[in-house]
Amino acid sequence: MNSEWRETIYGILRADFSENSLVNLCHEDNGVQTGPFGSQLHQKDYVPVGTPILTVEHLGDNRIIHQDLPRVSDYDKERLSKYTLHKGDIVFSRVGSVDRRALVREAEEGWLFSGRCLRVRPDPNKIDPGYLSYFFGWASFKEYIRAIAVGATMPSLNTQILSDVIVPYPSISEQRAIAHILGTLDDKIELNRRMNETLEEMARAQFKSWFVDFDPVRAKMEGRDPGLPKHLADLFPDCLVDSELGPIPEGWKIGVLDDAIELLSGGTPRTSETSYWNGDIPWYTAKDAPSLSDVFVLDTERAITQAGVENSSTKILPFGTTIITARGTVGRLACLGVPMAMNQTCYGIRGARSYPDFFTYWTIRKAIEELQSRTHGTIFDTITRQTFKIIDVVLPPVNVAEAFECTVNPIMGHILNNLHVSRTLAAQRDALLPKLVSGKLRMGDVGHKETDQCR
Repeated sequence: MNSEWRETIYGILRADFSENSLVNLCHEDNGVQTGPFGSQLHQKDYVPVGTPILTVEHLGDNRIIHQDLPRVSDYDKERLSKYTLHKGDIVFSRVGSVDRRALVREAEEGWLFSGRCLRVRPDPNKIDPGYLSYFFGWASFKEYIRAIAVGATMPSLNTQILSDVIVPYPSISEQRAIAHILGTLDDKIELNRRMNETLEEMARAQFKSWFVDFDPVRAKMEGRDPGLPKHLADLFPDCLVDSELGPIPEGWKIGVLDDAIELLSGGTPRTSETSYWNGDIPWYTAKDAPSLSDVFVLDTERAITQAGVENSSTKILPFGTTIITARGTVGRLACLGVPMAMNQTCYGIRGARSYPDFFTYWTIRKAIEELQSRTHGTIFDTITRQTFKIIDVVLPPVNVAEAFECTVNPIMGHILNNLHVSRTLAAQRDALLPKLVSGKLRMGDVGHKETDQCR
């Protein structure tokens, strides 16, 4: 272990803390293990329905992301059974962002993990897996693990490096209490995330009903109640007419995406000028894109100063602006939850002709797949301004778009509020974590105010 890092950590530990190498705190046979490499598992082996395989991309904030998971057949699951995950395992990124880790919970029991990952299997009789996972999330430890990873261009871990890490820990009862306090905060964050998934589905379904399936129009055509208040139902015609895109509501128009939007460009302040960076203006890049269910982005990895804005081509975009990545991993989408700037690999999108913000966001969401299919470029896939001029869309009257905005606004507001609450909870967790796992704060010192907020 790096002596300077160890001295810093151990200088603040309580006398009743123990210490041991990670390998001695794990199960004897397979405590730290690398996943199957390409010779054992190929992408061609993936199947639509089967056992999920955990990759680096699925390591969230100490949780497994259940989205776009590759899967293998029962045959391959049996063949690779030595790489099966159990509740309480901790999975690390083996290459790249080596400080990323996630605790395996009951929902992931029986999954497999890929060759880009390392699995740690703690012995619960020696150390609590929850406590250990939070220790790995301590900023000081993350800094240390990045420092000892091998490779200048692409940092990587191996079983020996991870096995030799020294772990400090209090009694097993205090470990469990620490994991419970921090886990309660994480559970609330997870509850908000699931709630946002439901809310996002509701907003998406409403957009589809009004502007894709034309449900209110079809209901009126068939003499059925559209299920809307009269002032909203009256906005929709009672017939569909033929168009080059198929039947559309009478009075609505066919256009291209560019007819409904205004595109805004970004930029990067000169990186060598320190006065342009580490300010209080969030600076968005593709890596800051939220999950689709969260919709909004609140935080970015880097921030710039007002001087950085004034001396570059970037600009501060207002709340509600849609941002889409236009180069590399194209089509990643975000709606700004706070004003921020962005780099030149993205477009900011505002509604034109009085089309409102959330209607614009959902219009772009619907067009994502077609935008991605129209990319070009010899090195990077790219969306250009011209791309938005060749994608056909149905354009409703502005008053219908505004009515959608009014009805969806409470849903979007609820999503945004959940994100703000989760950010506050995460900040509280991150403030408690180093104090608890270093011994600066005993469990008995955690006041009623903190514990009440954890419930």
